[in-house]
Order: sequence, then C-alpha cells, then structure tokens
Amino acid sequence: MWVTRVIARHSTPRNDIGRSGADVARYLLQHARVPDVAVQKTDLGDHYDPEDRVVRLLPKHYEAQSLAAAVIAAHEVGHAIQDYENYRPLKQRTRIAKQAQQTQKLGFFVMLAAPIMLLLFKSPAILAIEFGAGILLIGITVIMHAYTLPVEFDASFKRALPLLRATNLIPANDFPAAREILWAAALTYVAAAAMSMLDVMRWLRVLRF
Repeated sequence: MWVTRVIARHSTPRNDIGRSGADVARYLLQHARVPDVAVQKTDLGDHYDPEDRVVRLLPKHYEAQSLAAAVIAAHEVGHAIQDYENYRPLKQRTRIAKQAQQTQKLGFFVMLAAPIMLLLFKSPAILAIEFGAGILLIGITVIMHAYTLPVEFDASFKRALPLLRATNLIPANDFPAAREILWAAALTYVAAAAMSMLDVMRWLRVLRF
C-alpha cells in the first residue's frame, strides 16, 4: 500500500533529527504552550485522545529518531492544540464518533440478525430493514469521514508543519517529504471510508442471497 511505503521510506533512524517521536511531541507541546497533555506509548495506533488529553504514539514512532516519527508526533500535537483552542470541528467529530459507534453496533446487529429473521418470518419487510441498516452504516461512515478529513488537514498543514518550521526540529530540505508523510496519513482515512463502504456492500450482497 502506498501509504505504508511512504511512512516506511522515512522511518530510517537519523542522527540529524536528534529527538525521538516522544521527545518531539513533548517539545512541541511546550513550545505551543499547551499544558497538561501527556505523551504515551500505545499499540492501538497513533492518535490524540481528547478525553484523557494524551498524545499516544506507536512504539516505532515513540522511540525512533526518524523523520516519520517526528512528523507523525507533530501531527498528533496538532490535534492537542486544536483541543486546547476549542477548535469546533474537532469537538464535533469527537461527539459524532461516540454516537456513530453506538449506531454502527446497532446497524451491524440488525444486518446479522436479518437472515435469521427472514428464515423465521419469510417477510419482505425484513429485506427492507436489512437494506435500511446497510444505508445507515454507509451514511454514518460518510459523515464520520466528512468531518475527519478537514480536522486532519488542519492538524497537519495549519499546525504541525508551521510548528516544525518554527522550531527547526527537522532540516529544511525534509519539508517536501514531511508533506508527503502528512498526505499519506490523511489518505488512510479516505481508504478506511472506502473499505467500510465496501464491507457494508459485501454484507448486503451476501444477505440478499
């Protein structure tokens, strides 16, 4: 996958970076004067948790002194800054994400139960319910990613890149590569949205037969 290749290409340890991803995150938080945000290691993917106020990084990004680690850490700090500044789209995305999780669970339960209900009751209405659940799941996915992409671009290109420039944490000739890493990270959300929709469409095709 192109995204994985881009990040892997820039994950080579480099002495001229001089800081691990965790150190970059802590330095940028201090530079941006964002208080009370912890930096932790995680196995659940790089992210910022607005509820616990924690920047979490994968071990390879937390520990490594690489361009990818520095840029990804800066991106997550961008989200922490959004949170500190009460950036409205981030708040809306967080709220919608919570609601979407519950709705998605219900939607998948309905789709899983539909074949059993169809066998028991042999009613065309069951197919309508199944179709409605599929449309609901697709709609939620589209809405979630419609909110996510602008938030990600803001964190990357309006916050992370200017911070890295202001602090000189990466060499000037690395900024084209840094932009490439940030674009790759953003496109993971586009890919995730497409995969979610494909999964739902597969379910609908299976259940129809």
